Amino acid sequence: MALTLRFDAPTPLQYFAALVAEDASFALLEAAIAVAQDDEPDLDTQEVLAQIDALAVRLKRRVPADAPPLHKLRCLNRWFYGDLGFAGNVNDYYDPRNSCLHEVLTSRRGIPITLALLYQEFGSQIGLQLHGVSFPGHFLVKLRSSRGEVVIDPVNGQSLSREDLEERLVPYRRSRGPGGAFDLPLALYLQPAPPREVLARLLRNLKEIHRGTGDQHRLLAVCERLVVLLPDAWGERRDRGLARAELGLAEAAAADLRAYVEHQPEAADAAALRARLQALGGGAPA
Repeated sequence: MALTLRFDAPTPLQYFAALVAEDASFALLEAAIAVAQDDEPDLDTQEVLAQIDALAVRLKRRVPADAPPLHKLRCLNRWFYGDLGFAGNVNDYYDPRNSCLHEVLTSRRGIPITLALLYQEFGSQIGLQLHGVSFPGHFLVKLRSSRGEVVIDPVNGQSLSREDLEERLVPYRRSRGPGGAFDLPLALYLQPAPPREVLARLLRNLKEIHRGTGDQHRLLAVCERLVVLLPDAWGERRDRGLARAELGLAEAAAADLRAYVEHQPEAADAAALRARLQALGGGAPA
């Protein structure tokens, strides 16, 4: 009798976990595409990657391989914003589809971070050294070349001067009061963002959208991904616990909240969460 081997396909969350498990092999673009599998479990991420590669082939035909970086950048901008028509979705900025790369690829409308991910990918395929910058309030892209650095707004391809950047920082600094840790030199706000941080920012954007609309099921799905992505970020564990509690998952919620108050006993919300734990029947850690 022949032995039949059975292999179960990974769940969307298991697939995502495999993509982000190791920093050395972190698959940022693929993981960002996979975020949409919470809403579309059958989304073929490889097909989306193939669509991106097919577009990149068209770009590479236009750009000489030995062209200087600034010439390549101008070509990329004309093609990305002009020929393809990518732009910010100013009419519906908080539409969750703006955070789904396959939707952005189809509609040509997105938010800074998703536009930046596509812009960086196309740029890398013509030899540009582009890096994402997790700038306060607006994700940016930075080009490094032998002639210096160019900071770019991924919504429109505009190069930003030092004065532009300082002006954009004013509301952020003002909201946090004078002096202190937020009065840092501009250069520190322009450091390249690690891939894990980029993906966390994308997910946190989605988290705030679902929290704002009260969509607890979708909120929980995003929180699950954030806990997988940032296993030592206890605030993400807390938020998952609160989302679970809202959905009546008392035992799982209690496990998350207990982990949070055990690791963050002096947090400002620790006392309130101990009371919430007792209400969930999970006891209150000392």
